[in-house]
Amino acid sequence: MRSDDDRAEFQEFFEQHHRGFARLAYLLTGDPDTADDLTADAFVEAWHHWDRVRAADHPVAYVRRIVVNLSGSRLRGLIRDRRRTAAMGAMTQDRTDGPDVAAMLDLRAALRRLPLRKRACVVLRYAFDLSEQDTAEALGISVGTVKSQTSRGAADLEKMLRAQRDDADRPAETTPTGRRA
Repeated sequence: MRSDDDRAEFQEFFEQHHRGFARLAYLLTGDPDTADDLTADAFVEAWHHWDRVRAADHPVAYVRRIVVNLSGSRLRGLIRDRRRTAAMGAMTQDRTDGPDVAAMLDLRAALRRLPLRKRACVVLRYAFDLSEQDTAEALGISVGTVKSQTSRGAADLEKMLRAQRDDADRPAETTPTGRRA
């Protein structure tokens, strides 16, 4: 049974950091509903291990890592589900609800194509403006790995976005009758 002080301390932690963890989950998954679920799951996990979380050198980094790990688990589950669906012959289509800027949609799509560790490094470094050291602590990896994964992830994003832009700028081929192929 937790004390009232524990509850108050956790409530304060929740109120201070919920938005940031939700944003991290969204940037890792690209889906607001999944991000909400992951954030809630991360806080449940943090509450179950509150003694460890608050005793950690960096409690925020501890919970960030929970969010990243849950995102990875969710992503692996989705990949398994899609493979099963594809094996049955049915393909699902991704869709976006509501209006959004085309560039953000392109960036989100490109981020989703990055492997989880690269994506997590890029998101934590650029979207959350964490230092290399803080990112390393959040992900449980070395600073050198953060540097290389961030660099490679940013380069991969640039290549994907450039290729997408080049494809959009290329005129469609036409047939001899003047119709598009």
